[in-house]
Amino acid sequence: MGLGWRGAAGDPQNKDRGELVTFLVTLLLLCGFWEAHAQTDDEKSVYFWETGPWGRCMGSDCGPGGSQSRAVWCAHVDGWTTLHTNCDQVQRPSNQRNCFRVCDWHKDLYDWQLGAWNVCVPVSARTLWALRPFTCSGAEEGIQTREVGCILKSEESPAEDSICEYFEPKPRLEQACLIPCPQDCVASEYSPWTPCSKTCGTGLKTRVRSVLVPPLFGGSLCPNLTEFKSCKPGPCTGPEGMYSLRIGPWNPCVLPVTRTERQVKRRKGKDQGVRERAGVKDPETRELIQKKRTRNRLNRQESPFWDIQVGYQTRDVTCIHRNGSIGARNLCTMRDLPLTVQSCVLPKDCQLTDWIQWGPCSKTCLDPESPIGNRTRSRQVVQFPVGEGAECTPLEELESCEPQGESVPPCATYTWRSTEWSDCRVDSLLSQQDRRRGNLTGLCGGGLQTREVYCVQANAELLKYLNNLKEKEKAGQTQRQQKPSVPPLLSVTFQITASLPVENKLCEGPIPNRSQLCQIPCPIDCEVSPWGAWGPCTFENCDDQAGKKGFKLRKRQITNEPTGGPGNCPHLVEAVPCDEPNCYDWKLTGLDPCVPEEDNQCGPGTQIPQVQCVNSTGAEVDRKLCTSSPAPEPVACEVPCSRDCVLSDWTPWTSCSQTCSSKTIEGKQMRTRSILAYNAGEGGGACPNSSSLQEVRNCNEHACTVYHWQTGPWGPCTEDPSASTLNTSTAVGASGGGGPCSTGLQTRKVICVRVNVGQVPPKKCPDSPRPTTVRPCQLPCKKDCIMTPFSDWTLCPFTCDADGNAVKTKQTRKRLIIQQPSNGGQDCPEVLEEEKDCEVPKICPGFRWKTHKWRKCQLVPWFLRQERPGAQETCGPGLQTRAVSCRQLDGTQADINECLKFAKAMPAITQHCQLPCQDDCQLTNWSKFSSCTADCVGVRTRKRALIGRSKKKDKCKNTQMYPLSETQYCPCDKYNAQPVGNWSDCILPEGGRVESLLGMKVQGDIKECGQGYRYQAMVCYDQDNRLVETLRCNSHGYIEEACIIPCPSDCKLSEWSNWSRCSKSCGSGVKVRSKWLREKPYNGGRPCPKLDHINQAQVYEVVPCQSDCNQYVWVAEPWSVWKVSNVDLKENCGEGVQTRKVRCMLNTIDGPSESVEDYLCDPEEMPLGARESRLPCPEDCVLNDWGSWSRCSLPCTRTNSRVRVAYTLRSPSVGRECPDTSDNEPCNLNLNCFNYFYNITDWSTCQLSPNAVCGSGIKTRMLDCVRSDGKSVNMKFCEELNLEKKWQMNISCVVECPVNCQLSEWSAWSACSQTCGLEGKMWRQRAVVQASQGDGRPCPPQMEQWKPCPVRPCYRWQYSPWSECRVENVVCGHGTRYRNLTCYVSDGSREGEGSLVDEELCNSLKLAVDGDTEILLKEACTLPCPGECYLMEWSDWSSCVSICAKGAGVDFGSVQVRSRAVLAQEPENLQLCPDQAWESQPCTGGQCYEYKWFSGGRQNSTRPSIWCQRSDGLNVTGGCPPMNPPVDNSSCDPLCLMPKSFCSEAAVCMCEEGFTEVLSPVGQLDQCAPIPILEIPTAGDKKGDVKTSRAINPTLPSTLQPGRSGRTWYLQPYGPDGKLKMWVYGVAAGAFVLLIFIVSMIYLACKKPKRPQRQRQQNNRLKPLTLAYDGDTDM
Repeated sequence: MGLGWRGAAGDPQNKDRGELVTFLVTLLLLCGFWEAHAQTDDEKSVYFWETGPWGRCMGSDCGPGGSQSRAVWCAHVDGWTTLHTNCDQVQRPSNQRNCFRVCDWHKDLYDWQLGAWNVCVPVSARTLWALRPFTCSGAEEGIQTREVGCILKSEESPAEDSICEYFEPKPRLEQACLIPCPQDCVASEYSPWTPCSKTCGTGLKTRVRSVLVPPLFGGSLCPNLTEFKSCKPGPCTGPEGMYSLRIGPWNPCVLPVTRTERQVKRRKGKDQGVRERAGVKDPETRELIQKKRTRNRLNRQESPFWDIQVGYQTRDVTCIHRNGSIGARNLCTMRDLPLTVQSCVLPKDCQLTDWIQWGPCSKTCLDPESPIGNRTRSRQVVQFPVGEGAECTPLEELESCEPQGESVPPCATYTWRSTEWSDCRVDSLLSQQDRRRGNLTGLCGGGLQTREVYCVQANAELLKYLNNLKEKEKAGQTQRQQKPSVPPLLSVTFQITASLPVENKLCEGPIPNRSQLCQIPCPIDCEVSPWGAWGPCTFENCDDQAGKKGFKLRKRQITNEPTGGPGNCPHLVEAVPCDEPNCYDWKLTGLDPCVPEEDNQCGPGTQIPQVQCVNSTGAEVDRKLCTSSPAPEPVACEVPCSRDCVLSDWTPWTSCSQTCSSKTIEGKQMRTRSILAYNAGEGGGACPNSSSLQEVRNCNEHACTVYHWQTGPWGPCTEDPSASTLNTSTAVGASGGGGPCSTGLQTRKVICVRVNVGQVPPKKCPDSPRPTTVRPCQLPCKKDCIMTPFSDWTLCPFTCDADGNAVKTKQTRKRLIIQQPSNGGQDCPEVLEEEKDCEVPKICPGFRWKTHKWRKCQLVPWFLRQERPGAQETCGPGLQTRAVSCRQLDGTQADINECLKFAKAMPAITQHCQLPCQDDCQLTNWSKFSSCTADCVGVRTRKRALIGRSKKKDKCKNTQMYPLSETQYCPCDKYNAQPVGNWSDCILPEGGRVESLLGMKVQGDIKECGQGYRYQAMVCYDQDNRLVETLRCNSHGYIEEACIIPCPSDCKLSEWSNWSRCSKSCGSGVKVRSKWLREKPYNGGRPCPKLDHINQAQVYEVVPCQSDCNQYVWVAEPWSVWKVSNVDLKENCGEGVQTRKVRCMLNTIDGPSESVEDYLCDPEEMPLGARESRLPCPEDCVLNDWGSWSRCSLPCTRTNSRVRVAYTLRSPSVGRECPDTSDNEPCNLNLNCFNYFYNITDWSTCQLSPNAVCGSGIKTRMLDCVRSDGKSVNMKFCEELNLEKKWQMNISCVVECPVNCQLSEWSAWSACSQTCGLEGKMWRQRAVVQASQGDGRPCPPQMEQWKPCPVRPCYRWQYSPWSECRVENVVCGHGTRYRNLTCYVSDGSREGEGSLVDEELCNSLKLAVDGDTEILLKEACTLPCPGECYLMEWSDWSSCVSICAKGAGVDFGSVQVRSRAVLAQEPENLQLCPDQAWESQPCTGGQCYEYKWFSGGRQNSTRPSIWCQRSDGLNVTGGCPPMNPPVDNSSCDPLCLMPKSFCSEAAVCMCEEGFTEVLSPVGQLDQCAPIPILEIPTAGDKKGDVKTSRAINPTLPSTLQPGRSGRTWYLQPYGPDGKLKMWVYGVAAGAFVLLIFIVSMIYLACKKPKRPQRQRQQNNRLKPLTLAYDGDTDM
């Protein structure tokens, strides 16, 4: 293996020595050249010119005017760069050259021209080292080359390759190829020896073999396929038969000579005339007369397509010797002389008419996508083939064509159209999730809308318009011929109508969506604020103050504008009737300090009230408007003297306890004051009793009769009768949508309602806030129903029953609603689909052949058979013909060409016949079998009888020769049914809805689960285990079994819980609601939303919320009476304690209303419930309580302070002072001084309307006022600072709608995958109409289903084997062999050929065998005569064999072969034998084999002990490697029984290739050890791939050595254990050292001596500094 020198006798040592010598000689030559060159050159030879690559072609113009440059420099031999002057200037290369500057537009002018690939040349032929023997394995690697050049495309002239390389890399110039190895002929093993060809004397035994693989690619020829050996069964007792009667082939059929011609010949041959007796005719004349009568009678049925002429044909009978010579007839033993003349049909070739003209092109319009059509032409049959005449060639011819002409219309194009979208419905989404929610009303948000999709002809209007133009042109031409020309008025009016729907299969491309998500805007509910406080009693109209009736009003505002405007909000004003109304009144804003009378320091005095004039809303107005009302009088007061009791100021009035008053309910208000200092005994003013410290007054004294206006819903929008027609507009186009067409009116009912009572007269309510009862509105346009026209009627299929009668069918047409009517438009008609009966044809379309009666049997003419015995009789073999005509199924006459196209094979028109002779026995036809009383019981018989003279003949009465009755058992039809195959998919019952051909709707709630059925095919066998129709077993072909498709169960969650309370009582917090998991999904149900990662069974929704910081307030009651610790009974003063009750109360617009839990109020702001202080003594200064602290100015610094003040209530006596009336403290950040800022919360989740399940929603976030210590406070603190609000508080969002996967209906079941057999399946598919979205139910994985087809028997025509060659009553010669066409049944599988059944079962099949329609039931054959040498019949085609190398991946195709071997009977005639023959043909799917030599001891065996075997175990001749095969193992003693051993020619046991011998101490083979594999990197592989090399048959003999033949090396490198011996390592080490020594010596001998460095002073300053370490130590 591999490439290399072919050494002497393949000796590896000689080869290594030759390579070493060659290497040394080459080195010495190089060394000598090096020395000579160094000695002859001058000193400048150490410098040479170096060049760089050429640069890019530059230039201003495109084309050959460019230039390119390169770098040129001088270099030293050691590699460093030096000055240019050191190099020879004469030899300096050019640094510039002209070039072709390529531009982008050159790409269209230049291109690569690729030459053809040359012949594949073996790699070994191109390699220098190619003398090593090459072993081909499957294919030899080769290389093929081609020429590639750049050309100018217009002139095809060559150009520079660089031009084309600018655009595209140069294509490769060579490629690898494979040369197939020579394939030798491979033959099979010999057959067993045949018996001796003679029973006595000397004969031959033969054995034959066949060709398995033909010789290919120069392989060796096939060996002899026949082997002979002589045999002598024994001496012959009598004379050996030397002659045999041999029959020749039939001569061509010819017409008999006419009677006139024969008479002329007879007169020439005889002098006498023809003597005839009166009234007596010879048999020939009688025959001619009869033939004429018959022909005249049958001509009425003759067809002009057949010209049948009955002639005759003859053959020779000779007597032949065993050596092949012909002898006299009398030398042969005469038996009944065979027939030498017979009737025949004169062959007539098929005759056809000329081709008619080409028909019109099937493509009559312009179609850019498929412009090519077809056209046909035909011809008719003039003469059908008769006898052996040539068959008819095809009667039709097809060719492609394009539509011709100038005004070819465009082809019809089809496109998808759709109806309008239906109304958006949310319940369809809800019903997908929970059927119980599908009937809810008032739903909004995301929904689903559907439409119907249908196919229409896109350019129907254009084609109609073009057609009308053509008709107008024709009509115009006619009018111009009749009338003077007038310019026609051409008006084209297009009427916008719906297109005609057509079948959906005409539309290509994706089907538009039939459903889509939609949005129903959710109504926004009206939100109102709490009621405000009751206002003062005021006139209903201050401009008209007649009467004394007034109202107190309270109002509320709209906080969230509702959908449809404020008219959908509840009432915003409530009124209470009152007396003494007033539009303007004085408002007390404060009281001045108390001023004692008469300039006293203390004592009684007055307080002047501070007032404003306000209107009924509380706004300040001009004081003049209040002149009608008296102003508040000064209030009496008292300034306590130093010894008087001191009381605090009154607290504000509390909120009224009731909003109104009645007989049982009164509103009350209260205020209190407390004692600040007691009086000094009897000298001062005494303190009042405790009851005087509290005051109560009535409030809200108006009666609880509250009235308000209540509105009803707005009515429908109706036309305004008072509106002018000029204000209305008409909608153009009824399909224009829902735009406004005119203005109308809406009304509503408005009533006055008393709270908790009901409707009252309108006068009870004030007129000013009365709502309106009429408003304008926009009337929507009317929309009429729009429909498509009716589609064309569906085609009527012509179906016929078994009797040939047409089956009644129906045809339908339908139309679709494109737009539903609305707003009072025209309604749609009820009839959307129409149906009618198809016209039933009188006859079913179809044709059949009709055969007429056979004509009379025509014999050979009498003058030809007159020499035969019994020629006077009109009897013997003959030929008869019949007419064939074409009929329709109802029997009417049809053209013969129709049957040629549509009917089955034409029946035979001729057949052989036999006219019985006088001595023949004549019998009637067999009768029908008698009936059986029951199956499998008794017998049935049929009979026939002798007729005529046969009844009296003894030989005819022989019932063994001529049986007159036949008996057989009654048919025993037993059938057995059994299941076969797998169960089908579970299939639900049909829903009864089949997808329309015209429109496709979105399928609704298609049932996809529940109880279905699965099917298993049933097969029926008869008692002979033959497949029959399943009806025989009373089965419809299936076993049904109920099955369950589990229904998908969606994820089920609970309803939302109530919202929790806001997490903060002041500012922004969160509120939460949740759902709990009730049931997990299964069976493909709708998945659950993302659950809480902690608790996997809960879904949370968290939204921000905001609580009013004033919602809950602390309310403190007045301080209690002082409790003095050290009671001084005289003065009642000193240190003491006061307490009060503090409660958390819900704050309302009217003030704190009810107590709540204390945790709801801010604990930091809780007032003190007790205080310790000093109760002033008499004559002490008494101050009121401290006022509130002033606010610290921002920013908060310690330099700022806050202040609170008090004022003196009682002045001290002389000598005593008042404490400070003001108090201040520094402002400390986050203690008493705070900064404020806004804080924005995170976005909430997408919030939907309560009635929405998905769709558009709102995300909200809250704005919070936060104190600098992080506490949320009332928004007023931030608002007072006018802080910027730059945030958007609401944004829109979308919650993805959970749309369930929607599937189309199941398609119709496909045709069966097999027309018969057990494995047929039917499939149906469905498609995804709407993929699931969001958390919708996913699509099921099963998109197709299958079920078995009913089992049908597979019937086929099949040939029986050929019979033996039959030669009539003769030993040898030309004969005929026959075979029958039989009907077989099978189950469709490839196992077994099937069973024979009655031919009637195959009658419905086309007459063909394995697709071949030419039925051949007989063929000529030759029966060899004794002594002849002849070719056998063709062998069967061999199995398909791949021409390949197994394991190498090389395959040159597959082939199969058949052969004919030679057979001989006489040893003397072997030289006369013909050559053997073989023929091959390509095939597919061949098996790849390999061939190996095998050997083994075969004692007492006829098979050789060394043979070639194919990898499938077949022993063959040829195919094994061309190497010396092992010799017979039987010559070795002892036998070579070790694995991988064989016996050599010298009778010594040796090892096979790849193994080495391990000998025993006595010198005999002990075992065959494998040779280790050496890993040798190949020199040609740059990647260093490692190839495996194993020694190839190292024990093959090179020179024969005595005693051990074939041994090439005697020193065994391997020990008995198979390991290398030690001396091998020593030899290898010595060789390596020797190689190193030789290389070193060559280097030293060739090394150039070092030159002394010369000083060149003149160049030192110009020479560049080069540092090169040359080994000197002073460097």
